Amino acid sequence: MHEIRWHGRGGQGGFTVARLLGMAASVFEGKFSLAFPSFGPERRGAPVLGFTRISETRITDRSMMDQCDYVVVLDETLMGPAVLKGVRENGVVLLNTKVPEKYRALTDRKIVDIDATSLAIEILGRPITNTAMLGALLAVSGVVSLFSVKEAIKQGMQASIAERNCAVVERAYEMVKGE
Repeated sequence: MHEIRWHGRGGQGGFTVARLLGMAASVFEGKFSLAFPSFGPERRGAPVLGFTRISETRITDRSMMDQCDYVVVLDETLMGPAVLKGVRENGVVLLNTKVPEKYRALTDRKIVDIDATSLAIEILGRPITNTAMLGALLAVSGVVSLFSVKEAIKQGMQASIAERNCAVVERAYEMVKGE
C-alpha cells in the first residue's frame, strides 16, 4: 500500500489533489483508494491535511496516517518537525520551494524540490500548487500513471480549468523526472 500525506493551506487544493490521485488509481487503474481531508476551522489560509491511500487490495484502515511513504508540502511555510513526523525510512518529502538547501538539515529523508508556485503562476495565472505537486509526486513515485491523473483531472475538474491543470501536471512531471 502507498500512503501519501498532503500538507497545504485552505484554498491551495490539498484535498482536491488527494481526491484526484485516488480517482486516478481507482477509476483509471482498477486499484483501491481512499482519500480524505483533515482540517480545523474552515478558512482560507489555515493549515490543512489531505491523505491518499492506494493499494492493489481492499483498504480497511480508514484512520489518519501515523506513517507515510510520501509527504507532499504545497506551502513551504508549513515545513518543520510536525510535517516530517512519520515519514517512513525510505520515504520521500516533496517540497514546493525555490530554496531547497534551507530545508535539507531538517531531515535525513530524501527531499525532492520543485518551484511549484512559479509553475502554477506561469500556466494557471494563480499560485495554486496542488497539481504541480501531483506531477512531482508521479515522477518520484510512479504510484499511478501520468495518463490516469490527466484523465482524473478531466473528469474531476471543470473543463475551463482542467486543460491547464493537465499542462501543469505534465510540466512538473517532466521537470522532476529530468533531475
